[in-house]
Amino acid sequence: MKENMERAKVLIESLPYFQEFRHKTVVVKYGGHAMVDENLKKQFALDVILLNQIGVNVVIIHGGGPQINQLLDRLEIKPSYVQGMRITDGETMNVVEMVLVGRVNKEIVSLINHSGGRAVGLSGRDGDLVCARKMKVNVSGGEEMIENAPPELIDLGRVGEVTQVNAEVLETLKKEDFIPVIAPVGVGEDGQALNINADLVAGAIAGALKAEKLILLTDVEGVKSKDGKLVRSLSRDELDGLIEDGTISGGMIPKVNCCKEALQHGVNKTYIVDGRVEHAILLEMFTHEGVGTEIVRWKTRTSQ
Repeated sequence: MKENMERAKVLIESLPYFQEFRHKTVVVKYGGHAMVDENLKKQFALDVILLNQIGVNVVIIHGGGPQINQLLDRLEIKPSYVQGMRITDGETMNVVEMVLVGRVNKEIVSLINHSGGRAVGLSGRDGDLVCARKMKVNVSGGEEMIENAPPELIDLGRVGEVTQVNAEVLETLKKEDFIPVIAPVGVGEDGQALNINADLVAGAIAGALKAEKLILLTDVEGVKSKDGKLVRSLSRDELDGLIEDGTISGGMIPKVNCCKEALQHGVNKTYIVDGRVEHAILLEMFTHEGVGTEIVRWKTRTSQ
């Protein structure tokens, strides 16, 4: 009896959140351990279906870096990187598209549909959903790091950055109550496929849809302070200083920059969440404490 009362209490406490987010759009970047662990995969599908059933418009953008690397290894294609970004030639791009669009995307769609949802798989090339241009990066001092040498502009090949999101196709799917699942492959100016960082695609789509929330699932608790404690809340104005002093570093930098840009384009709140936690999305959306770091215009939580 006590257990049943506790369940009822949880449902009642969740009611205000159900009402708040009904008919709102939530964009989720799905990646990391949550895409690998079988139990977490099933929970993710059920969480998404629950959100859809209570009237939340969920849009999923997924990664797939480990799966790409596995196939490249089998094909004996050695990857090259500049500043942590994969140089993507034509052969590598074929592998990227094969894995992301032809395998990973279909697996996620199938999992959601098999669990009782209504998902549709897309890539950024479908309906020119994600338009992009080729990305180039500056490497200071060139490859040999010659002192005082001018920066060298490196062409990353078929790697893109988002220039425009044509959200009409997503609006159409929303009207029919489908859950879009999007592979981060965009269309370049010449019509060719471009490989785009999934966080950047998620941020751009969230901004184009003026989403209520952008949630990035990761394999860490969230943003950590220099003493290793989880930072519960950050304002966008704090981010640059934390990057400059090294508090935010490595792979966390593009994630927080993605959140910052999404906020600038009209997203209400953004979150970096530990996808290794069971039902992380529901805990983030339907509890006051949440399970990660929120990045917002003005802080509303206190840090641990």
